[in-house]
Amino acid sequence: MTITNSSIIKKILLVFLVLAGLYYSKPFLMPLFIGGILATLFLPFCNWMEGKRIPKGLSVFICFLSLSLFIVGFVLLLSWKISDLMDDMALIKQRAVEVCRQVQIFIFNHLDISIEEQFKILKKEQPSYATIMQMIASSLVYIVTNLILVMVYFLFLLYYRDHIKRFFLKLVNISQRKEMEKIMYNSSKISQQYLIGLSKMIVCLWIMYGIGFSLIGIENALFFAILCGLLEIIPFVGNITGTTLTLLVAALHGAGLPVLGAIVLVYGTVQFIQGWMLEPLIVGPQVKINSLFTIIALVLGELLWGIPGIILAIPITAILKIICDHIESLKPYGFLIGETASEKSESGFMEKIKNAFGLNKG
Repeated sequence: MTITNSSIIKKILLVFLVLAGLYYSKPFLMPLFIGGILATLFLPFCNWMEGKRIPKGLSVFICFLSLSLFIVGFVLLLSWKISDLMDDMALIKQRAVEVCRQVQIFIFNHLDISIEEQFKILKKEQPSYATIMQMIASSLVYIVTNLILVMVYFLFLLYYRDHIKRFFLKLVNISQRKEMEKIMYNSSKISQQYLIGLSKMIVCLWIMYGIGFSLIGIENALFFAILCGLLEIIPFVGNITGTTLTLLVAALHGAGLPVLGAIVLVYGTVQFIQGWMLEPLIVGPQVKINSLFTIIALVLGELLWGIPGIILAIPITAILKIICDHIESLKPYGFLIGETASEKSESGFMEKIKNAFGLNKG
């Protein structure tokens, strides 16, 4: 069987059309996808309550209230720790001014640019106060609007889940409905597993970073532990960003090289434990995507939707793989995205360890 040039061109054009559609429909699709993935997380709890004869509407509202309370509680905790950090803002500002002056002197001595000329360059490049305030206000409006949309989608997707399920079943022939049910079940399951595993990972990172930063005497150690752990939702770059911010603030507080080296040591130790113990044991081989396509998904996610795209990239790619695995014509693409033989053997080895310690129970 030969593949014609026209069929290849059609497939390439289809890919570009899909990517363009995702890019331009970001304001609509991004909160919808986040709300849908959060809804799958609360699906077992909602089904359990309905199994206890709690009315569907009340069960969904309890899930909505639980998610709202979690978000409010987390924001309050973060605000509390930020207020502690703000108490030291005068000292940090003073140290920042000293560092800037040293940088200016270095530039003057090595590049022969006077301090007055440096101020002129900075004044040209620096946005005005009004522009900064406008950017902050628009960012807050954007975040609040999308958060409201996410919560609304979460509420109604959970409430109308049976109706939506019947719609997808009506799209296929009766002979294919069992396969469609399997796709929907596996897709919701993998979203749950990813989010639950990620949540456990973040809690473990909070504990490890909190202990490490406290032992070396970092001020506001709990805040930076929460920050470094929370940024784990942005794969690869999130934890590096959190640690870099910790280093910068510690340096502005006047921390010496031994303390800064200790921060790097804590980061390296935590990353070693995370990569070799926590990820295989807690997250496990739930998201069965090979490393190459994990990177590709993250890069495309950032290009299309920014930071939310990075967060959504892995679960959406995992769901895409499930769909490809259950449709005959798309199975080669599912194979391409999936784990290699060596990765599967490593996953099997970690499953044996989990079984030995009873970590697969429940």
